[in-house]
Amino acid sequence: MERKNLYLCMLAALLSCSDSVKMSWTAEHMPNIFPDYAGVVIPPNIAPLNFALKDSADETRAVFSSGEQRFVVKGGKRGFVIPDTKWKKMLDAATGKSIQVTVQARRGGEWMAYAPFSIQVAPETVDSYLAYRLIDPGYELWNKMGIYQRDLESHTQTPIIENKMSGNNCVNCHSFCMQNPDKMLFHMRETFPGTILVDGDKIEKLNTKTKKTISSLVYPSWHPSGKYVAFSVNTTKQAFHLNDKNRVEVYDEASDVVVYDVEKHEIVTASNIFSKDAFETFPTFSPDGKTLYFCTAEARPIPQEYSEVKYNLCSVSFDPKTRAFGTQVDTLYNAKSGGMSASFPRVSPDGRYLLYTLSGYGNFSIWHKDADLYMADLQTGTSRPLAEVNSDDVESYHSWSSNSRWFVFSSRRIDGLYTRPYIAYVGEDGKVGKPFLLPQKDAGFYQAFMKSFNIPEFITGEVKVKGRVLAIKAKEDKGTDVGFAQ
Repeated sequence: MERKNLYLCMLAALLSCSDSVKMSWTAEHMPNIFPDYAGVVIPPNIAPLNFALKDSADETRAVFSSGEQRFVVKGGKRGFVIPDTKWKKMLDAATGKSIQVTVQARRGGEWMAYAPFSIQVAPETVDSYLAYRLIDPGYELWNKMGIYQRDLESHTQTPIIENKMSGNNCVNCHSFCMQNPDKMLFHMRETFPGTILVDGDKIEKLNTKTKKTISSLVYPSWHPSGKYVAFSVNTTKQAFHLNDKNRVEVYDEASDVVVYDVEKHEIVTASNIFSKDAFETFPTFSPDGKTLYFCTAEARPIPQEYSEVKYNLCSVSFDPKTRAFGTQVDTLYNAKSGGMSASFPRVSPDGRYLLYTLSGYGNFSIWHKDADLYMADLQTGTSRPLAEVNSDDVESYHSWSSNSRWFVFSSRRIDGLYTRPYIAYVGEDGKVGKPFLLPQKDAGFYQAFMKSFNIPEFITGEVKVKGRVLAIKAKEDKGTDVGFAQ
């Protein structure tokens, strides 16, 4: 009772209202807010976590405090819009500690205070930018799309390339070498097709279909040296369910894995990652560049048996000096014994953990509602589902921050239709914090925005090459042909 009265006195002092206004206490009742930031773990360099109270009220306030730092934000039409300067001072004071938030509401002349909640502030920062593609959720059309970058320390988004600059074509599969914004690539399909590779001031357009590969290069992963990029080549088809919770089905009729030599403009591969008897896809290099992880499944008749295709998660050695692959393939996740299908392996830059997705079948898990994130400890060989971040809907594509303390993933947990980016903390002990939704200036942004956030990738700074420069390269350059090494 004494603790309750003490807290009420503190709140009354913070409120700029007359002594005659009544104050009630509801310690058992948490505020109904969106986004749900209660209990999340955030970096000390993140933009303000603006949110809104979903319950109706005549007037609202939010009290933020950490140590000696304290301020009050009045609610408005856009929710609680936290001033940048006050938020940064609060983060500085709370780094390695926590921020307490108390939401207050006035109804019928009486103020009430909801039970406070806390936001944990980790000691480690996150990479300052996030790159992603914005696309309609059905994937059947690409009339308007682009690849964008978001300054995570503010709410500012700018385009890297928008397809209105290049004939409204499909722009996809952006990828960065070791989170470096100056070393990246992405594909263009249909109009002005080709792969655009950026290395500082150098921009190349590549024609990547060869006589020995079933398609142009598709899903990429840079070698840490920047000298190679692993790709899959895929014959991919798309279908739409008339009555199924997964809505969209994407499957491969065939696929292989290859490695592209950036300097020699050549593709190299080996029989254990390039075979008609198996579907190999989603390659990714280890941080030391000596191991190539990939997903592989026994080839089956498609589309007749699309739901029977289940992918193992495997690895093979790679020698960067000779471009040679090992003969032994190791299996990290066995689909036959595990009963699920693996996709999207990604290794933390420190080499300790491997994130991947498991779903019931297939490899295009971003439309499978049972898709969950799993994390393997590469030192101990153990693997577990990430209950801390998984929901009842899709959790899928993910990437790491350069310091290995943060990862971002896409989720459809809000409405089952659109993917939004969530960011989660990983401690040195492997414990994962409650993830938080990418903050926006307007708390109602996600209810009104009708695009999916696709392939979220952390980068350490801003991509400076201009979209018009990339578009001119795509439209005016015939492209360099890629060869297939013997």
